[in-house]
Amino acid sequence: MPRNLEYVPYGYEPPKPTTKGTLIFYDLFELEQEVLEQAAAIVEERSFAKLVLYPLHEETVKRMFKEPVSPYYKREKQLQEWIEEHVRSSVVIESFESKRKKYTPIDTALRHLVEKYGSPHFLLMTPEVANVFASFSSFEEWIVKLRLILLSEPPFLHPRLEKFRHRWDVAGAKREEH
Repeated sequence: MPRNLEYVPYGYEPPKPTTKGTLIFYDLFELEQEVLEQAAAIVEERSFAKLVLYPLHEETVKRMFKEPVSPYYKREKQLQEWIEEHVRSSVVIESFESKRKKYTPIDTALRHLVEKYGSPHFLLMTPEVANVFASFSSFEEWIVKLRLILLSEPPFLHPRLEKFRHRWDVAGAKREEH
């Protein structure tokens, strides 16, 4: 195997990457364009390398929220149109649920996303989805592996969200630097 030699000046240090990690937007995506714009603004503001849009399959929504939702392919098409309209190269639609075509537990989805995309991982959620996520027994296992960013201040908090308040913040709110 041939060697590729690189010559660099003495004392050269490679530039530090300006972007970090992955922002995973886990949602139903029955949204207005403003929410997607807010997610894109968070990516720019916090210098994330990639925004992963993870639309939930109808069966997953039915189990988690017990409410009807438009078909997966329609929501995915709207997201694709938004990406093309705004020419965002760092935005990806994760199609894991479209391949499964059935209920996907949040643990399975997060395990897949963490393995596939670069760390550190940040999970962007609406307050409603975050409260449902906190109601699962695996929440405490996941909250120590990733951080939550909520799109808005929740009207009420699940007790586990309150317990792990130091692991999440609200988008747009001033963050405390430790």
